[in-house]
Amino acid sequence: MQSILILGAGLMQKPAIESAKKLGYRAVVVDGNPHAVCVPLADRFEPIDLKDKESLVALADALHDSDSPLAAVFTAGTDFSANVAYVAEHCGLKSHSYEACLNASDKVRMRGCFLRSGVPSPAFCEVTKDFLSDAHKNQTFPKVIKPVDNMGGRGCRKVRNAGELPLAVKEAIRNSRTGRAIFEDFMDGAEFSIDAIVWNGTLTITGFADRHIYYPPYFIETGHTMPSSCDEKTRLELIATFALGIQSLGLSHGVAKADIKYTEKGPMIGEIAARLSGGYMSGWTYPYASDCNLTEEALLVALGKNPDYLLQNRIPLPWQPHPSVADKPQPFALYDLACRRVSAERAWLSIPGKVLSVSGLEDAANVPYVRDVLPRASAGDRVDFPRNNVQKCGNIIALAPSRKEAEEAAYTAIQKITLRLEPHNPQTESFLRGECEEDEQGFPPPAFPQALAAYEKNPCGPLDSIPAGSAAIDFLPPVLQPFLDSETDWNHGSLFCILKRFDEMHANQYAINADAFWRTVLRGSIQGALYLADSIK
Repeated sequence: MQSILILGAGLMQKPAIESAKKLGYRAVVVDGNPHAVCVPLADRFEPIDLKDKESLVALADALHDSDSPLAAVFTAGTDFSANVAYVAEHCGLKSHSYEACLNASDKVRMRGCFLRSGVPSPAFCEVTKDFLSDAHKNQTFPKVIKPVDNMGGRGCRKVRNAGELPLAVKEAIRNSRTGRAIFEDFMDGAEFSIDAIVWNGTLTITGFADRHIYYPPYFIETGHTMPSSCDEKTRLELIATFALGIQSLGLSHGVAKADIKYTEKGPMIGEIAARLSGGYMSGWTYPYASDCNLTEEALLVALGKNPDYLLQNRIPLPWQPHPSVADKPQPFALYDLACRRVSAERAWLSIPGKVLSVSGLEDAANVPYVRDVLPRASAGDRVDFPRNNVQKCGNIIALAPSRKEAEEAAYTAIQKITLRLEPHNPQTESFLRGECEEDEQGFPPPAFPQALAAYEKNPCGPLDSIPAGSAAIDFLPPVLQPFLDSETDWNHGSLFCILKRFDEMHANQYAINADAFWRTVLRGSIQGALYLADSIK
């Protein structure tokens, strides 16, 4: 039996491990973390740092000399597509070229390829620790800074003024494996994720989703919805720009993934990676919405075989570029593998603190149209309001006939989940007081900013305290009445729903200072309300 070498043993690699075994191959899995969640699924596991390409080659050579020779190398949802290509080239296996994958792994190289080929992307410069000289004082803002070689939004943020730059540069460089960052113009516009398979001179779109990004100065993806709600003209222009970007990087055999925006100037590429997307898109939401096991099709391409489902079900797409790139020839024959249903993925977030308990997961799973409840934080874990996409506390995936039904199911499920925090925590206290770092003005945001602003102008209620044994909602200050259903928190819960949940979960066993309660609820939602009550207890 031949082997497929899979880089990574995290949850994002689960579809690859399962698909390799389904196709009749041994799943040989490597990860620097021997306790990664998917280690038990591997036919063979080796604790190898994914950055160590020479050790990966040594393992590949050992497999070639065994009774289970290597047939393909693969990853999904990691930043190590270049090492996949390095091993594949060494073994004579099918893959994008190593140089092309380096172009798609280093954001400075990537932007250089786009610039030379005239592919729309932001103006940029490379940043090292010596960048903070008088030169930055001549910059116009806003800008974006990010590590050249990381993913998940680690170290990435919007820089709104020169005062925010020093700490932003330091954090971006700290999150770079090579101590380098990229400083670029901010792109304003709707953002999309696109997955595709590049094969035999063709480009097949295998997932096109709306990304939902919030909470400046960071870029936190609170979820994605597929298929996209954008119009067909916009979609085709984005796909054409994506295709030109793929060509400029030299990607020719494998998969590609784009984060791309539609700005007032048309499509502009954020980045293109030579791997399938993470964030549950390639392995969960797209297969649910389309009936295509995208990971299996991508593995077939890596094996040098025909992706049969893709060939039988794809439909041709017209070449319709934006006027800014209309002079460029079409690089690939374009195809689409469309969605048949709507899949919505949404994350739930937490305020800073330490988790005392998690409740409502089973209730969330029982919401109609919900397919997956994927918690990431549990009792005893320290949590924070996310500054990157790995700090979210869990994800809901819903599948429904319509966009409205899918989104409502995901939000309904999230509202049933509560992370109750331990009382008397300095980080929680700081958040509830509205404190923030000097370079993070306005972050983290309060749960109900409009209601809080109104309350601070008229902080009064019917009583000084909410009596023990009574429902908090019965003592709502008049100034907050208009906001009961007009505003939602980070987890899409209205103030009315939050107060009802508090009364159900706490039963108000103790008298609570009314002003403290309303300020805490408006800043910290249900978590803040329960934290205050538990601290009194």
